[in-house]
Amino acid sequence: MISDLSRLRNIGISAHIDSGKTTLTERILFYTKRIHAIHDVKGKDGVGAKMDSMDLERERGITIQSAATFCTWGNTQINIIDTPGHVDFTIEVERSLRVLDGAILVLCSVAGVQSQSLTVDRQMRRYGVPRIAFVNKCDRAGANPLRARDQLREKLNLNPVLLQLPIGLEDKFEGVVDLIKMKAFRFEGPNGEKIIESDIPAGMQAEAQKCRDEMLDALSMFSDELTEAMLEEKVTEDLINKAVRSATIKLQIVPVMMGSAYKNKAVQLLLNGVTTFLPCPTDVTNHAVDLEKDEAKIELDSDSDKPLVMLAFKLEDGRFGQLSYLRVYQGTISKGKEITNTRTGKRHKVGRLVRMHSDEMEDIESAGAGDIVAMFGVDCNSGDTFTDGTLSVAMTSMHVPDSVISLTVTPKDNKAQVNMSKALKRFTKEDPTFRVGSDPETNETVIHGMGELHLDVYIERMKREYGAEVVTSPPRVAYRETVTRRTEFNYTHKKQTGGSGQYGKVAGIIEPSDQAYEFVDDITGGSIPKEFIPSCDKGFRSMLAKGLVMQAPVTGVRVTINDGAAHAVDSSDIAFQEAARGAWREAYPKAGPQILEPLMKVAAESPSEFQGGVVGILMQRRGIIIGTTESDGFCRVEAEVPLAEMFGFSTVLRSATQGKAEFTMEFSRYAPVPGAIAEELIKKHKEELAKKGK
Repeated sequence: MISDLSRLRNIGISAHIDSGKTTLTERILFYTKRIHAIHDVKGKDGVGAKMDSMDLERERGITIQSAATFCTWGNTQINIIDTPGHVDFTIEVERSLRVLDGAILVLCSVAGVQSQSLTVDRQMRRYGVPRIAFVNKCDRAGANPLRARDQLREKLNLNPVLLQLPIGLEDKFEGVVDLIKMKAFRFEGPNGEKIIESDIPAGMQAEAQKCRDEMLDALSMFSDELTEAMLEEKVTEDLINKAVRSATIKLQIVPVMMGSAYKNKAVQLLLNGVTTFLPCPTDVTNHAVDLEKDEAKIELDSDSDKPLVMLAFKLEDGRFGQLSYLRVYQGTISKGKEITNTRTGKRHKVGRLVRMHSDEMEDIESAGAGDIVAMFGVDCNSGDTFTDGTLSVAMTSMHVPDSVISLTVTPKDNKAQVNMSKALKRFTKEDPTFRVGSDPETNETVIHGMGELHLDVYIERMKREYGAEVVTSPPRVAYRETVTRRTEFNYTHKKQTGGSGQYGKVAGIIEPSDQAYEFVDDITGGSIPKEFIPSCDKGFRSMLAKGLVMQAPVTGVRVTINDGAAHAVDSSDIAFQEAARGAWREAYPKAGPQILEPLMKVAAESPSEFQGGVVGILMQRRGIIIGTTESDGFCRVEAEVPLAEMFGFSTVLRSATQGKAEFTMEFSRYAPVPGAIAEELIKKHKEELAKKGK
């Protein structure tokens, strides 16, 4: 257990897909002696990178699941989480950043700030995570780390401060100039393990001095001590390091370092940066909510002697039962100790405690505040808070984006049926963005996810890990319905049976709203008794699940009730619920119902020669071009495209650009469907209903 928390760093490595995150982690593990040989992500030796432990990850050359490891650099222990870059697996980044104290934002020296870099930056801001920017791939043709630095300011509104300069670029990239030490560093040996420190090359001295002055000017804005030292010309290395660390932790600056992970250059200096500039657990303020005091915010203390509070942020189905990844915020967890899940109130005994190294594990006896570990055999959900039973608190939840795409899955036979349900149960527990439901009309199983790749991976995992062969039907888009006109309603529900009947009358207005659903009680004079107002709300709310146009969920509607009537004997909760439902059925068709479709923000990147083709493909798919940028022979086209038009897009894009283009896609907003397409959708929906005999 680590007693001195100033010697602990919890960091994540995040970036746009294919920026070199996993390659960088592989080098970090090699230089910290956690692994003894370097393997490549798409390695020809069949081994693959250490952090890509799933066969699927090695085959596709992408990271699918975030993987945790730990290493030691100098006298500092570093817990690292390598996260996926693909937007379909954004929840992996989200839950990792939720528990980390600092991060490395990896940028490609050629492409600079890309679409997923923006998403990752947004996630880092959401959790207030200080970061170092590492401009990777300085050895690539078209590399320009200074442009990447400028894009951090222009596109992400960050305050980048350059700490290094490249010595040569592209195939002439040799190493870096450290602007704090004012020394040149080159990396030799078979794996760049030999660091050669020397004077700055004569031709670079003027540029290095200019950049150092700019760095000191930027830092002096946040450090009075450094400003005084500059005036007295007594600037020391320690003073600069202190100023960089303080401003980084306060999110005032982003230090910019550079190198080439693939060519084994400058990774060791990045590790020095992690230990020097990024926060330790005591530098970060963490909050929980007190469940006994109306969820009042309380501050947690990174102290191993205080009552235990920890968060299960990620789950896996291990060989010995459920494996839960934990961040300990306060107190100590030990093997054999009893812990309480504050969501369920259940007590659990900690059977086995481990420290993870990708898919390997190392048994430990205990872990203290600030640490990231994993435990076996405790049944819980992702996002559950555990305490020692003396506190009733919960960690604030993480942001879970809505799923945008769905597929119908049908097992091939009875054996597959059993295995499929086991797989789906596990996957939904592991991944909050993967949801399972059933079509109420056909009773078919429907899976929902963040994109085609997301669902593809889970279908492949069902087959490989559970032997569940399934048949999938084309993805279904999550359409919505809304209203466009203000419409009044006045409905009376009467039903007379033997004995007391049912009576409820409601009058009011249905109109568009900025919120998903609003219910306004505008009743005066007690025309509807107070106890029946919630019944009216319940009745209207029950109608939102299925609109009357194509049975899609209804959103963006405000219901105001301003009049009504009740009967002393026949009025009841059920009667007013039914009155509300009847009023909805009557008013909704008159309120100009409209179908909404999800629009995706698509960013396609390709060599400039294909720009016209890429724009054409996007426009054919009803895309609205937001902007295009061009630099160093590459173009980037950003557009908003309906999700319904994006199926099979990757194949078309690749064939139109000789396989040289890539794209990312994330949910942007809901927008009305054009009239002709809406008519087609309604017609198709009616045909489906007719087929089902309805």
